[in-house]
Amino acid sequence: MSTLSMILLACLAGGLISMAAAAAVVFRFSRQSTAILVAFAAGVMLSSAFLHILPEAFNSLPPVDIHAGHDHGPDDQAAIAAEEDAHAGHNHGGPAATLFAVMLTTLFVFFALERLALWRHSHGDCSAHDGHHATVTAPPLILIGDAFHNFVDGVLIAAAFIADPMLGMTTTVAIIAHEVPQEMGDFVLLRNAGWSNSKAFIANAGSSLSSLLGGALGFFALSTADFVLPYVLVIAASSFIYVALADIFPLLHKQGDSFVRQSLLIAAGVAVVPVVGWFTH
Repeated sequence: MSTLSMILLACLAGGLISMAAAAAVVFRFSRQSTAILVAFAAGVMLSSAFLHILPEAFNSLPPVDIHAGHDHGPDDQAAIAAEEDAHAGHNHGGPAATLFAVMLTTLFVFFALERLALWRHSHGDCSAHDGHHATVTAPPLILIGDAFHNFVDGVLIAAAFIADPMLGMTTTVAIIAHEVPQEMGDFVLLRNAGWSNSKAFIANAGSSLSSLLGGALGFFALSTADFVLPYVLVIAASSFIYVALADIFPLLHKQGDSFVRQSLLIAAGVAVVPVVGWFTH
């Protein structure tokens, strides 16, 4: 199977699985099931970011030739060794430092975007007295935002599969775990706007197809500009880390559930990534 085929299949399967799981929870199960999925999702996302995506991003960096620009003779091993020691002890720049800078910038960007989203949401609540306006405009905004998010997920899946098929699989698992709580929230909002279960499911399924477009465009763009791949992977890892730490963990604190129970669920999520890696090797 070609890399593009795996990317498209992962995007399609990821969208369908997350939709089905979210619909099952919202349409049938209790809020306790939602809490289980949220804690589990946090573990999957952090494990995928720290154990697979970030290491692959650093491994994808081009090697740095520390001897470039220096004219050493074939027997000048002492000078070469001295340069390597100095490089190891004093180099704080280079591609690795750039990756960390991209990661830091990405976290601040996510913070800014979330604050903007919260401002827009609170601004809308100020005019919530107009019930008709809220019902008409909320579903399109939800679906447009979800479609854009799924498009970005498709690009991230493409980047992971290009780097390594196993990384692509674990990244897809992490995205599914992340998408389930988000899709659940979308379903709840659409139902509150008066949509039926079937209409909400079909609309959300349509918006999830944007991941296929993101996967295809990401494959062709990153295949011809592979130097961008490490930075796309770092952005993917940063998104998982931010959502887990800034959104999911505070929610777990508010739930008041048992610390041991939450820790076991997070640990189970963390274990998913190495288990998937073990089966795919």
